[in-house]
Amino acid sequence: MEFIDVLQRRYSVRAYKPDPVEPAKLARVLEAARLAPTAANLQPFRLVVAHTAGRQAELRRVYAPGWFSQAPIVICACGVPSQGWVRDADGVNYTMVDVAIAMDHLILAAADQGLGTCWIAAFDVPAARQVFNLPGTAEPVALTPLGYPADQARPKERKPLTELVRYEHW
Repeated sequence: MEFIDVLQRRYSVRAYKPDPVEPAKLARVLEAARLAPTAANLQPFRLVVAHTAGRQAELRRVYAPGWFSQAPIVICACGVPSQGWVRDADGVNYTMVDVAIAMDHLILAAADQGLGTCWIAAFDVPAARQVFNLPGTAEPVALTPLGYPADQARPKERKPLTELVRYEHW
């Protein structure tokens, strides 16, 4: 499949089949995240892969909609700020950017494998820390279910390039 086709096919899936994700497909998706570029190649992210079977109630504490734990797998993408690159000029820590890049690679690789995902940022952070047993050094940044879609993509609404791109100056 052409890369642009993967980008066009990917959508936020909000219904999942109970079918398990094959280990080889999960491995490809995780490998895509591992290969993501990060500032100074420090890779200050960790992925917690959780199987949902028998854990739906506890996962709903993290994010309530039922479709979240309907997928066979949920992934919690975390940053470890103490391991991130910091820009000298202004002290900005790039860990959040690095986690976002890794998560984006993961989500696009999932689409390429015929799997569905949904980037979730509006979750209960204290519950995520508890449910995924995160150390204090880790910051949960984003979650995604991972599984086979049981819904259909809706038309994508995106701003035109003329609104988003500037050449030479603002």
